[in-house]
Amino acid sequence: MHLQRTERTPDLDPRQTAEWLEALDQIVDEMGPDRVNFILDKLLDRAKENGVDVPVRTTTDYINTITVDQEVAYPGDWPTERRLKSIMRWNAMAMVVHQNKGDEGIGGHLATYASLATLLEVGFNHFFRGSYGDQPGDFIYFQGHASPGVYARAFLEGRLTEQQLMNFRHELRGEAGLSSYPHPWLMKDFWQFPTVSMGLGPINSIYQAKFMRYLENRKMIEPTSRKVWAFLGDGEMDEPESTGAITVASREKLDNLIFVINCNLQRLDGPVRGNGKIITELEGLFRGAGWNIIKCLWGCDWDRLLANDTTGRLVQLMNETIDGEYQAFKAKGGAYTRKEFFGKYPETAELVADMTDEQIADLHRGGHDPRKVYNAYKAAVEFKGGPTVILAKTVKGYGMGTAGEARNPAHQQKKMGDEHVKAFLSRFDLASLPAEVIAGISMFHPGDASPEIAYLHEHRKALGGYLPVRKPPAPQIAAPPADLIDEFKAGSKAPHPSSTMAFVKLLTKLMKAPEYGQKIVPIVPDEARTFGMEAMFRTYGIYSHCGQLYPPYDKDQLLYYKESKEGQVLEEGISEAGALAEFTAAGTAYANYGVDAIPFYIYYSMFGFQRVGDAIWAFADSRGKGFLLGATAGRTTLSGEGLQHQDGHSLLIASTVPTLAAYDPCYAFELAVIVRDGIRRMYQEREDLFYYLTLYNENYEQLAMPEGAEEGILRGIYLLKKSSVAKPKARLQLLGSGSILTEAVKAQQILAETYNVAADLWSVTSYSELRREALKVERWNRLHPAEPAKKPYIQQILEATEGPVIAASDYMKAVQDMIAPWLPGR
Repeated sequence: MHLQRTERTPDLDPRQTAEWLEALDQIVDEMGPDRVNFILDKLLDRAKENGVDVPVRTTTDYINTITVDQEVAYPGDWPTERRLKSIMRWNAMAMVVHQNKGDEGIGGHLATYASLATLLEVGFNHFFRGSYGDQPGDFIYFQGHASPGVYARAFLEGRLTEQQLMNFRHELRGEAGLSSYPHPWLMKDFWQFPTVSMGLGPINSIYQAKFMRYLENRKMIEPTSRKVWAFLGDGEMDEPESTGAITVASREKLDNLIFVINCNLQRLDGPVRGNGKIITELEGLFRGAGWNIIKCLWGCDWDRLLANDTTGRLVQLMNETIDGEYQAFKAKGGAYTRKEFFGKYPETAELVADMTDEQIADLHRGGHDPRKVYNAYKAAVEFKGGPTVILAKTVKGYGMGTAGEARNPAHQQKKMGDEHVKAFLSRFDLASLPAEVIAGISMFHPGDASPEIAYLHEHRKALGGYLPVRKPPAPQIAAPPADLIDEFKAGSKAPHPSSTMAFVKLLTKLMKAPEYGQKIVPIVPDEARTFGMEAMFRTYGIYSHCGQLYPPYDKDQLLYYKESKEGQVLEEGISEAGALAEFTAAGTAYANYGVDAIPFYIYYSMFGFQRVGDAIWAFADSRGKGFLLGATAGRTTLSGEGLQHQDGHSLLIASTVPTLAAYDPCYAFELAVIVRDGIRRMYQEREDLFYYLTLYNENYEQLAMPEGAEEGILRGIYLLKKSSVAKPKARLQLLGSGSILTEAVKAQQILAETYNVAADLWSVTSYSELRREALKVERWNRLHPAEPAKKPYIQQILEATEGPVIAASDYMKAVQDMIAPWLPGR
């Protein structure tokens, strides 16, 4: 089966064609490529004027972008690098196979790193910088399933021990182990970016590159030639997050961003595009989005064949062949490839007539050829003016032979039989490994004094250090002084504000403070006016990498739309996924850049957790810090908008994220106390947590803060107002949160005046924090049976109260039910 639509149109006048091509060659030789492009543009314009329907071509022939004459020689000692890479291949394979022998079903992946090894090792040896002077080095988003290979390199570097490798996927055994994938939460000194949730690596790397420029333009970090490298799978590119933001990268001219897509043509179950060509598809997609495209498809052993392809038949054949066929050629060997691929045309069959079947089988794809990969990386690093994507063609399970090479079950392959191990050793010239290492499929290290290890350290030293590594610096800021929030404790005067407006006032005050102002990062996905933040446009500016190239129509107004290269507000447009990715870059800047950026991301609460919940979970895995502000929260704040805006569950979902402290404040003083303490905990104390705060549209009286309420606000509950009924018929406890607390205030008054019932009024700022603390206390009591039992805070507060407890919020009853087990009488 072949793609007929890509076959070349027959040449009706070869002589005329030759004359045109000769003229073009002459212009190239005499005047250079710029002149050629100018003339081609003019020719296209004239063709359109003459009614010619000029096709838009976003794809090119299925060959390498960089021609042989454009290549430079490989700078490294390739035999030494190959030996190192082969050892890493062995150790990566051994850690997975060994674990699955001793612990059936523990999992792990062999095939991804097998296809990615050359792409990573060329980078580690020649491109990935560990530092730029005293500045951090390159950021690398590793393809998650290839983690065994990254561990294998770190083992040779002396950064991981053999015990850790042998405890791969057993990090909770009680001794040192390694997480299955890149997880900063589980390996806080090693991994920087969690990537194995497909699609998050691409979008997060794009916004990381953008945030890097934001920090540089705002003079918060020194400009460097630092790159963001994202190693991605071709199957992963089907995720909407993978390609949904690629125009951001070209629009922002992010030449600090390089995508390397490992096109091994297979996903978990089978071919990515068996009936098509994923590389051609991605080429068209990224070129249309304005990216620089570099295809690295064929190794050096194809150069002779292509040079001898005087008829163009081989290139035609490469264009016609689809991915399902390419996979079969690698799986079925040289004789099959000779017949089914080269045998398609007499001209291509003749090209390999002097080659054995074994030589045909050994023809390399570009992603496995160090010289081709090096030249692709070199061109990508040197490219200016926009992002680059390298489409590297590889083989899934490369070197695994019949155990998995180019076979559909390769992704699930976790074991290697004796015959497969023997073939693996032969393939990568590892037969000289010690017999006990081979027999036990255990780790091998050639010794610190070996030339290979010396070479490895020499190159990493020249590149500024080892990667990946995560080294957060000491805290740079302390908690805001107590008097900064004094005005919020006094209550409000008419006209009364909403809690959203109280937050904007608090944020503005923080941005004006010399100690914090520069570090505040306001993020909004195109709803700033809804939230009352438009005053920030003029005062602080909206970040734009190119400034403002147009005179805004409202320039004569006080609050005009001001874009600036030094702008502080990140207005991400209608993209919650993009805004959350920006929040992630800002919230991890303390670890990645050594800058204590404090992000405040405000959005419609309904479009938070249920839309970008996976990204929020990854933010927690990254040990991110910052404030999520769910505005227009609750089910009644925007009831006129319909169900799509009635948020009754965001607090419930927030409670599932272990490092997220979720609060539902009603009053300005509650909000101010929580934000001030949040900055203290996250940045001064370096606690690994972040915050979710609900904000409301309703305007109501902001009460004054009761004496001594601060502890209760932070822990989750405090007495707002005790009933003044002297001799009540009955007594009860009213619990309220968020804007519904104002209804509880009214209910307390009605119960007293109409029914002579005493209702003590409690503000519950966080049901989830109360529950977490109670569960911790219960666990402590279980583990310390001989010690006096402790009491959860909610019990301490309510145990002496009388009457039933009635709790209300603007959310599902399951939110209030979080504290039910610890209420009096339960």
